[in-house]
Amino acid sequence: MAGKKILMLVGDFTEEYEIFVFDQGMEAIGHEVDIVCPDKKAGELLHTSLHDFEGHQTYTEKPGHNHHVTKTFSKVDPADYDAVYIAGGRGPEYIRIDKRVQRIIKHFHEHDKPIFTICHGVQVLMAVPETIRGKEVAGLQYCEPEVTAVGGTYVDVPPTGAHVDGKLVSAKGWTGLAAFMRACNKVLGTEIHHSKSKAAGKAKSGKAGSKRSGARAGNGARVAA
Repeated sequence: MAGKKILMLVGDFTEEYEIFVFDQGMEAIGHEVDIVCPDKKAGELLHTSLHDFEGHQTYTEKPGHNHHVTKTFSKVDPADYDAVYIAGGRGPEYIRIDKRVQRIIKHFHEHDKPIFTICHGVQVLMAVPETIRGKEVAGLQYCEPEVTAVGGTYVDVPPTGAHVDGKLVSAKGWTGLAAFMRACNKVLGTEIHHSKSKAAGKAKSGKAGSKRSGARAGNGARVAA
């Protein structure tokens, strides 16, 4: 089956890892990701940020690599997408008050489609309280008061972890991207199967191949979404 279509909502100074890693990882296994930002057109630059913990009481913020949006925001029809992903960083803080963004989130909630959020991305869901009311959701720990204020239950997952509540997948930050993306793919119905290499099979049966065939050998992967 064909891969899924995922809508990524970002703003200027969204966390760069949460854009680049998610986008390229999902595209690598056959999904299609459209990166959109309110009032930006396809091809326009997106300025990103990089947050890190470096021994201070809170995170530091540095300029990230520039990216570009891949679709004009005004042309987005949420009905065309199978899931929505909200990356973290500073972007969510301001795009969440955009009524158009709120309408997009409501579409995915009302049609029971997967919603993925990481780090500060949960701030966008707070602006549409029904998406997390009565649900468990993870995010950067500083978002906990806002999550509980709108009726959600904050889950303090490990930095490398992720949490799933139905079709809502969430994580604390970019250090959890691996677990987060595994969970997102599971919710999407994506399965990745690794097969043994031919060289490994021959060696196990006592029919080891030549050095040349061994050098060519590698694990194959099949993805079905």
